[in-house]
Amino acid sequence: MVEHITHNQNAITEPIYPKAVHTFAVNMFRTLLPSSNPMGAEFDPGGDEPMLEATWPHPQLVYEFFLRFLESPDLQPNIAKKYIEQKFLLQLLELFNSEDPWERDFLKTTQHRIYVKFLGLLAYIRKQISNIFYRFIYETEHHNGIAELLEILRSIINGFALPLKEEHKIFLLKVLLPLYKVRSLSVYHPKLVYYVMQFLEKNSTLTEPVAERALYNWNNEHIMSLISDNAARILPIMFPSLYRNSES
Repeated sequence: MVEHITHNQNAITEPIYPKAVHTFAVNMFRTLLPSSNPMGAEFDPGGDEPMLEATWPHPQLVYEFFLRFLESPDLQPNIAKKYIEQKFLLQLLELFNSEDPWERDFLKTTQHRIYVKFLGLLAYIRKQISNIFYRFIYETEHHNGIAELLEILRSIINGFALPLKEEHKIFLLKVLLPLYKVRSLSVYHPKLVYYVMQFLEKNSTLTEPVAERALYNWNNEHIMSLISDNAARILPIMFPSLYRNSES
């Protein structure tokens, strides 16, 4: 089936659409097993190997078929959107909590293809990713796919028009910045820094609330002890910048 839709023109006819989406749904949408790592995927770099899906050769074929379906030049979004709708997307996003890094990588690619082909679903995707982040920050502090979800947001944030809408500023202040509070920050920290910087490049007035949040580091006893122990190296780097900002 993968070979057929990859190499044959007009392989995707109208009856194929509901069957392709249904095939993906019945094979992949499932209740994920309880996590073996309470801190989230890959939090302990010296720990065990990441959990791999035991039946992976089977779901891998399903993912590959669905990706070829989405990438096919024959795909007509106007027909496909009848079946790739909000409930489907919500269940797809829930799979990002899989402990299998291969599955999360396929999910990331699949989600990218969907929002490129179905721009009308972009706002819904962003809202549901925000909801996952809210649960992660304020309720569970555990999710295996935060780094991958941030990668999906990369293209979405890149596409924000200027001037930034108020809802996009709120997204930075209420969703992205609180991600710094979670104990497993090290898993996704570089990506988070990059996306915050993207916002600041698009709208420099957002620097003030972000600098304000950064100042809370001075309330952290551990960070203060590190600064004290290395004051001779750190303070000559920090003070000139702090002084310039205080003047301008």
